[in-house]
Amino acid sequence: MTGTQFPIDHDAWRQTHLGRLLGHAMRRFDERVLALMAHDAEVPLALSNLAARAQVSAAHIHITRHLARDGSRLTELAERAGMTKQAMGALVDQCEAWGLVQRGPDPLDARARQVLFTTDGLAWLEAFRNAVAQAEDEFRASVGSEIATVVTIGLEAYTAA
Repeated sequence: MTGTQFPIDHDAWRQTHLGRLLGHAMRRFDERVLALMAHDAEVPLALSNLAARAQVSAAHIHITRHLARDGSRLTELAERAGMTKQAMGALVDQCEAWGLVQRGPDPLDARARQVLFTTDGLAWLEAFRNAVAQAEDEFRASVGSEIATVVTIGLEAYTAA
């Protein structure tokens, strides 16, 4: 090594590749959404307290993101979230204990059950929508509207492929 030369870090790519950056961005976004929900007066107090104490994780957000307003079968919910039926079942059990969801009959198949939002769960869903909108606005303010638009278009194209 001479003068101003620096050693080349052949492993730097492991910290800066696209997948890692996307993962960090998603975690940061989800954490912000949960923080906003924890302070939303419209969120039922028990659920707000869970979010404030970091008891609700990004995994629980899968239910909020993927459960249809009129209900979904557990297998459908797991498939949409990219999880096993068993893992989603455990999340549904926890969310049911918290009062976010309930299990009910499937109107199309008497043998099947559906996961449905409760009244508190629908309030949680609305708070989630508001928190996502605010977090997106904060992202736009942070990186600029043009970059945010390009990132959104790029991610939509990438996930559609």
